[in-house]
Amino acid sequence: MARLTIAERQIGLWLAGLVTLAGAALGIAGRNDVLGYHGLLITIFGAVVVVALLRNIDAPEPDESRLSEYYDDPIRFGIVLTMAWAVFGMFIGVWVSALLAWPELTFDAAWASFGRLRPAHTTGVIFGFGGNALIATSLHVVQRTSLARLPDQVSPWFVLLGYNLFCLLAVSGYFLGITQSKEYAEPEWYADIWLVIVWVVYFVLYIRTLARRKEPHIYVANWYYMAFILVVAVLHIVNNLAVPISLSSAKAYSLFSGVQDAMTQWWYGHNAVAFFLTAGFLGMMYYYLPKRAERPIYSYRISIISFWGITFFYMWAGSHHLHYTALPHWVQTLGMTFSIMLLVPSWASAGNALLTLNGAWHKVRDDATLRFMMVAAVFYGLSTFEGSFLAIRAVNSLSHYTDWTVGHVHAGALGWVAMITFGALYTLTPAMWKRERMYSNTLVEVHFWCAVIGTLIYVFAMWNSGIIQGLMWRTYNESGTLTYSFIESLVAMHPYYIARTVGGLFFLTGAVVGTYNIIMTIRHEPSLARHPAGKLAADGPLVAGE
Repeated sequence: MARLTIAERQIGLWLAGLVTLAGAALGIAGRNDVLGYHGLLITIFGAVVVVALLRNIDAPEPDESRLSEYYDDPIRFGIVLTMAWAVFGMFIGVWVSALLAWPELTFDAAWASFGRLRPAHTTGVIFGFGGNALIATSLHVVQRTSLARLPDQVSPWFVLLGYNLFCLLAVSGYFLGITQSKEYAEPEWYADIWLVIVWVVYFVLYIRTLARRKEPHIYVANWYYMAFILVVAVLHIVNNLAVPISLSSAKAYSLFSGVQDAMTQWWYGHNAVAFFLTAGFLGMMYYYLPKRAERPIYSYRISIISFWGITFFYMWAGSHHLHYTALPHWVQTLGMTFSIMLLVPSWASAGNALLTLNGAWHKVRDDATLRFMMVAAVFYGLSTFEGSFLAIRAVNSLSHYTDWTVGHVHAGALGWVAMITFGALYTLTPAMWKRERMYSNTLVEVHFWCAVIGTLIYVFAMWNSGIIQGLMWRTYNESGTLTYSFIESLVAMHPYYIARTVGGLFFLTGAVVGTYNIIMTIRHEPSLARHPAGKLAADGPLVAGE
């Protein structure tokens, strides 16, 4: 807080005060509804920030020399938040997985039911872990590739703290039974409005930083980050158009109904995969993989072509989630067609990443951090192929509603998103805290192998489970009736659900090891000889000379 100017502290105090008052008003209005709990949570959150600012309100002005350095304080805090959400989200994920093998683990408590824990897992991992990683790395990348400091010191903190308030509202709401029951969009109307405010500030902050750039070229990683920020805003606003039953109630009803509501939801749902879990993390890959490998991107042209292919094709693919439903047949076919076409730009990015490692495979062998990124590129290629394959209507007739889809999602989430994030964080953490290297390279190796083993066990268990499910559900006897009951198929899945839980435990163990390694790296004394300061300076070549 002392690194903020006095004027910035005062602005922060006003903003935090407004959030506290808004929380109090919400709590009073919703005192007879579960909304009141969230009003109390917002009030406490705002009050904590107010107290933190007041404790430093009279601190002297920071030195003007700070303006010659990148502003990295929010990035450091974002790294810590990323790992905290990783451990929480993955722990809940293991619990949810175990529930399917041992249903008694709900302990007869409503808050611990599958329907409440499952969105807490998805939100904790996707938005808590993934979102904080994207915000932190995007603020790092845009400064380094633009040779420009963030335009102010209040906006990044507003974005980071405001976004995590949204995540807290979302997850705590699920335990309280507050949900609008939309996949990856479960938070209710007041949390959605708050996220829009935070996200607009994020987009403006990013554009303002790019506008101040001293480097005339906008590096491709920034294209992907900007697409992620802009398109997610559009998706979030349209899908969450709803009318609350009153301003004193958490409940709202969607502006859409029937098949239109389903189509809007899966336009959002699949593009959340496209622009949150793909575009943003491709931006991460296009910066940190070349930096770690000390090799320029194999082909800058391919990265641009891939960007426009992904941006255009993905927008039309969501309807493949609604095969064999009331959605018009031509819309289903459109989604299937664009899903197959997506294979081209997706494999272009995966191939571009792997070809970048030409001449650096000895580093992949010796450096577990770079190996995280290499494995992420491989899984990105595999999961995008699988996604295009599963979108084909004939294949979907076997895979739909089965665990095969769950395996596909986690091949992308664990193998691609989490792997590239851990690789980026292991690259970023020593630089942010001016350390020679991570506290323990051995622990990075341990984390890598826990993550790989856990992912493989999980994905192979769900592939087997899903295909067996699909086949049992479509097997008929001589009289034309189903050979197996649903309960029989469920019993057949039991060993695979145990295997999935074991795989999740491996991955969670790796996340805990990684969190410990990052904490110990932060606690070690800085090595200023190698990292004198985060000066505004060029960050090395990332672009191939073609």
